[in-house]
Amino acid sequence: MRSAPTPPSERGRTGDAKAGQGPATAGRVGPNAVIQVIAALERTGLASVSPEIFLRAGVSQWLARPPAEMIDETGAAGLHYAVRTVLSPDQAAGVLTLAGTLTADYLLANRIPRLARTILGMMPSPLAARRLVRAIDDHAWTFAGSGYFRGLSGNPTIVEILGNPLCARDRDADLQSAAPDRTEGVCFWHAAVFQRLFAVLVSPSVRVREVTCEARGGACCRFEIVWS
Repeated sequence: MRSAPTPPSERGRTGDAKAGQGPATAGRVGPNAVIQVIAALERTGLASVSPEIFLRAGVSQWLARPPAEMIDETGAAGLHYAVRTVLSPDQAAGVLTLAGTLTADYLLANRIPRLARTILGMMPSPLAARRLVRAIDDHAWTFAGSGYFRGLSGNPTIVEILGNPLCARDRDADLQSAAPDRTEGVCFWHAAVFQRLFAVLVSPSVRVREVTCEARGGACCRFEIVWS
């Protein structure tokens, strides 16, 4: 994961994330990008379709033995693409959204210390958002892989991934031509992760929306995070 160059208009903005590259993990993402998809398929009553999805993605071994370590981002990208192509658009959105929520729940329970959660909960929302953006930036390599990540704190908070590996297959296949009536982004998993983390740690009124998506021809996958 690499840090994105900051445009002149954004330089000096308070809370800019300064993501660093992790050479040892470039091109790899965390296993929750797979594990929680399996769980979401089961919870939504679609477990019977799981073998077809994983076979289509070329990662059937992950269904039999879910990964426990960092994984090649191309396999995860293939899985998310297979979910979006095997299932109906609404089913795929539901599965990937639930998988993102489950991923965030895992992070809250296992990766964010209770003391840190308590302190964030006591902060004013703008300050909590700034701290959370910095924390996400520090660990962005787990979900941005070889892509560039940048977070701009504020209300709205803006999170961007340039070269998002999890929609790389959609860019290559030009999914718009297959579903011209659907113009929204496809990064439901990322959006749900951000939604859950910000709702718990910043404000329960938070709303996350993907405003541009590389799979739909956008320059980056850009998420707008607002709260009241």
